[in-house]
Amino acid sequence: MLYSVKKVHLIGIGGIGMSGIAELLKNKEFLVSGSDIVDSPIVQRLINLGINVSIGHSKENISDAQLVIYSDAIPKNNVELIEAYSKDILVYSRAKMISEIAKLNNSTVAIAGTHGKTTTTSMVGTILKSMNLDPTIIVGGVIKSLESNSILGAGDTLVVEADEYNKSLLHLSPTIAVINNIDFEHIECYKDIDDLKDTFLQFANSVPFYGTVCVCKDSKNIESIIPKIDKRLVTYGIENQNVDINAENLNQKDGSTSFDLIVKNQKFLVNLSVPGKYNVYNALAAISVCETMGIDIESACKALGGFSGVKRRFDIKANKDIMIVDDYAHHPVEVQNVIEAVKNNWKKNLNVIFQPHLFSRTKEFYKDFAKALMNADNVMITDIFASREKDDHSINSNLIIDEMLKLNHKNVSYVSSEEIVKKVKSIGVKGDIFLTMGAGNIWRYAEELGKHYND
Repeated sequence: MLYSVKKVHLIGIGGIGMSGIAELLKNKEFLVSGSDIVDSPIVQRLINLGINVSIGHSKENISDAQLVIYSDAIPKNNVELIEAYSKDILVYSRAKMISEIAKLNNSTVAIAGTHGKTTTTSMVGTILKSMNLDPTIIVGGVIKSLESNSILGAGDTLVVEADEYNKSLLHLSPTIAVINNIDFEHIECYKDIDDLKDTFLQFANSVPFYGTVCVCKDSKNIESIIPKIDKRLVTYGIENQNVDINAENLNQKDGSTSFDLIVKNQKFLVNLSVPGKYNVYNALAAISVCETMGIDIESACKALGGFSGVKRRFDIKANKDIMIVDDYAHHPVEVQNVIEAVKNNWKKNLNVIFQPHLFSRTKEFYKDFAKALMNADNVMITDIFASREKDDHSINSNLIIDEMLKLNHKNVSYVSSEEIVKKVKSIGVKGDIFLTMGAGNIWRYAEELGKHYND
């Protein structure tokens, strides 16, 4: 293939979304380089793939780049970004680049929704690979069975996670669009829930006339926009019976979930090796894609049975005397769903270590976080992970702690990041479950605890 652009540089290459693009471009034989502010396992993996990664940002890093891609976490005053613009180098956001990659394929399946995007995208990719359709996959997490967050396939289908942050999903015009759910999120990007719903509606209606939109009718916010979607619909749900695809007889035990899948009055048994009602919704979304693509449903169900999950999504790090679980949950709905999954699967003492993510999110949702955490037996809350935001000294973890105390939780406390491992070791007893949650760096402590309890 003839490329007028050959050398590509990614600013923030160590991010889970950016690293997937980097690997995909490397496999397409582009000359890929990148930079990030810190070293990490993701960075080391890219280096091992032969990608030149610089730790720290410098204008020298992009000296010969023909295209520069930046992540949403990169500020506009980044030295490499400024240098790229000053040299008239082609500059794309991550979302724009994904839309460009989509042009390499005949059809795109884009998975959207406030929650469940990564797992649903991984499920769809797993099913299509099992059917030898060899899709290209770009997902915001590492699929355990593939040990990667991007796969370059020879088939004509791209399966991609469509993120609503900064309205990135509007860069895509998918052949099949999935909307799993809509809950208010990303308050720095959306003025209210109606603004968010309107963005998802635009996404749905960007599908061509020959495409399909798959939606969950159990989400009230989705149901409210359905009359305005002017494309073919495939609906799914658990509570709502007036749908094309339905789940019945849910059963959860020891981290596995089974249910009866109803498609066109036919019943199929689905056995998942991941827990939680929320994962049943993710599976239904994946099946809705398969139904749209004309894939044999029985074969799709079998493939779902072999789905081993995604790293940082109910990721069990140890399961001997003490169970250590890590999860990416960072929105009140997600926190509640994961806690419910634990309670529905194990009759054990649940200790949650929660790392709030973003000052703005904590300020907006601290009461909802408090309610979501109430069903845990013991709750420890650590410092807020600032991520892309500047430190706001007026907002801290005590907002959630004080609210939980008002709600009469008897066992909630603050724990510093440095004390997490020591604290767990001091209070953990045989049979306990410790669940770390958050979108920041709390996974590092789960990794350390997992190694300790697996010894």
